[in-house]
Amino acid sequence: MAAATGQAPTAGEYIIHHLHHLQVGTGFWTFNLDSIFWSVAMGLVGCSVLWLVAKGVTSGVPGRLQAAVEFLVEMVDTQAKGIVHNAQSRKLVAPLALTVFIWIVLMNAMDFLPVDLLPKAGGAVGLHYMRVVPTADLSVTMALSVTVLLICIFYNIKIKGMGGWVHELVSAPFGAKWYLAPFNLGMQLIEFIAKTVSHGMRLFGNMYAGELIFMLIALMGGAWFTAVGLPLALGHVIAGTAWAIFHILIVVLQAFVFMMLTLVYVGQAHDAH
Repeated sequence: MAAATGQAPTAGEYIIHHLHHLQVGTGFWTFNLDSIFWSVAMGLVGCSVLWLVAKGVTSGVPGRLQAAVEFLVEMVDTQAKGIVHNAQSRKLVAPLALTVFIWIVLMNAMDFLPVDLLPKAGGAVGLHYMRVVPTADLSVTMALSVTVLLICIFYNIKIKGMGGWVHELVSAPFGAKWYLAPFNLGMQLIEFIAKTVSHGMRLFGNMYAGELIFMLIALMGGAWFTAVGLPLALGHVIAGTAWAIFHILIVVLQAFVFMMLTLVYVGQAHDAH
């Protein structure tokens, strides 16, 4: 490696290094410690903010933070009412959707930190690898989507009963004929797998691409501005800021899409075929 010889890393070495996780274990039982740490950290931040707002809520003119949280709660509750028609289920589903939205926004927003800030801070204490955007890790996004799948299965059984759900698996979409049961079951399994995989892959793909673009800006954006006579640091700031402004839309939109699909899938679990 170039770092071992005292030379500056090449562009390829720089990107490979920044895309490597801080890991323990081998094979299937490999754990990305950086993704786990930052996921938990962002979850604690989100829960702490919501708890502080709930603790200090007032009936008078709300502060900006309280107004923002109230807006999010009302927005999520409105979406939940339009998709999940069971009022009892919404007591769990609506808070779950709000938690998913805020948590994913916070994890996505880690992408706005300077690319080398936390990795260099980690290197100073002996952590040579550090990825700080949990949603750019496929294992995190798939874990979220599998959790949504398990919630959907739970509501399928709760609303329809085990017998009712099993009957639906073998009778829809082609009809309740015994000779169609294998085809119905196959189609149902394909639907569950496709929804789960696409749910996690959509979030991962968008955030992974955004992370790569920030790295490319760190490598090439500043160099282009230097070529036209501007200081390197100023070039990084201009190029990074331009992409960050556009990336705000991606960060919020992907969290909203994931939340909406969660509501849609849970709502479908309440529908009988």
